[in-house]
Amino acid sequence: MLTYLDLRGTELGTAELRRTLPRGEVDVAAAIGAVAPVVEDVAARGTAAALDAGQRFDGVRPSTVRVPSAVMREALESLDPEVAEALRTAIERLRAGHSAQHPAGKVAEIAPGGTVSERWIPIERVGLYVPGGRAVYPSSVLMNVVPAQEAGVGSLVVASPPQAEFGGWPHPTILAACVLLGVEEVWAVGGAQAVALMAYGSDASDGEGEGGTGETLEPVDMITGPGNVFVTAAKRLVRSEVGIDSEAGPTEIAVLADDSADPVHVAYDLISQAEHDPMAASVLVTDSEEFAAAVDAEVAARYTHTVNAERVAEALEGRQSGIVLVDDLEEGLRVVDAYAAEHLEVQTRDARAVAARVRNAGAIFVGAYSPVPLGDYAAGSNHVLPTSGSARHSSGLSVYTFLRNVYTIDYDEAALKEIAPTIVALADAEQLPAHGEAIRSRFEDLTAEEQ
Repeated sequence: MLTYLDLRGTELGTAELRRTLPRGEVDVAAAIGAVAPVVEDVAARGTAAALDAGQRFDGVRPSTVRVPSAVMREALESLDPEVAEALRTAIERLRAGHSAQHPAGKVAEIAPGGTVSERWIPIERVGLYVPGGRAVYPSSVLMNVVPAQEAGVGSLVVASPPQAEFGGWPHPTILAACVLLGVEEVWAVGGAQAVALMAYGSDASDGEGEGGTGETLEPVDMITGPGNVFVTAAKRLVRSEVGIDSEAGPTEIAVLADDSADPVHVAYDLISQAEHDPMAASVLVTDSEEFAAAVDAEVAARYTHTVNAERVAEALEGRQSGIVLVDDLEEGLRVVDAYAAEHLEVQTRDARAVAARVRNAGAIFVGAYSPVPLGDYAAGSNHVLPTSGSARHSSGLSVYTFLRNVYTIDYDEAALKEIAPTIVALADAEQLPAHGEAIRSRFEDLTAEEQ
């Protein structure tokens, strides 16, 4: 069922490995043309434009953008108690994991009387996007909201697509998760229009007489959260106006395994990732041809029993998925580092030691009892992770995402005077003499030079 890529006996360099390994592609640039008019319209007309776009694309137009508090309370009251308890447990674990991330500010004494310190300041207002569509994602609410709250973000808004079958409001489970987290501001808007509305906000007079709601919606300073290619294109367009977390591509899993792993476990892990999306990538890297064949057979035998079998088949048979055969575990490590997976499972002998050698991955799952679905919901880690190889240079969502590191420079007179010649010399070398004069004026009378 899965396509094989046999790298045994080859000596591919990093650049060729990146080109050769299976990977999904999303052309964000191609979506810009369709998304730009929506973003521009929302920037100009606010809620009227956002609701017009939602009606046009999704056939839904809520009566207000902001979800009434009564609707949110009702969503929690009607939630299956077992699901509510599961959400509470996941929230507790996420808070434990993220509260430990908060960095302490540091002060460095550069010279007697001269210090440079760093201070971590939370983003003032954040917009968190939670997708709808093929599945309901209350876990995305948790993964975005908890680190923002633990960072001390001043205010936040969750935006999620309205659903016709739920009165034009976001899915009740999404709303219930927001209530459990103490989120009071939720917008019933999705897609590119949600991103634009969070970036530009809306005054009560925006779109007056054109279908506006008369709501004042404050813009945000940063937008995070996954979405489809149109959401990603919108984030690209507004990232000069606000900060964004990343441009997320299709979700992906890579499994580095040897013949000590259980082929049934690995098969289910590949299948579970594939059920996210037809473009999801599921990749096995192994040095055992026999183990590869066993996994392939288990995948073929088991995927048809899942509710999302059609979607799974499309993902597993796509060019973004496959089995990569390597000569040995050392080469396997080189391959997974070149691939830089969003999720990497290590199911080998001495898995902890092998995992410790991995450099490039969004999150690393160690051994048979740390599968990716654990991280999706309740490991205490975050599941918003870098995709498309960006784990080589980027990190997953965390408390750090919602903090800014601000330098504070504090020198007294003696400390500045001691370093002044160095600054003047460098300023003159760069032909920026006023920089040097700004320093010298504190210790010399420059009036004679001006005459």
